[in-house]
Amino acid sequence: MNEKIYKSMKKVGGFSIALGVIMIVSGVTIGVLNIVNGARLLKEKAEIMF
Repeated sequence: MNEKIYKSMKKVGGFSIALGVIMIVSGVTIGVLNIVNGARLLKEKAEIMF
């Protein structure tokens, strides 16, 4: 019985680590895209005429 619990805990732990890595990578990617888009907007701000 205990062996079954440890095996399931191992699987859940591995899944949690994998999910954490995926979340970190996606967060960094989204952050970089936001910085690039913000820089592009600031660069093109001078071209806007009201």
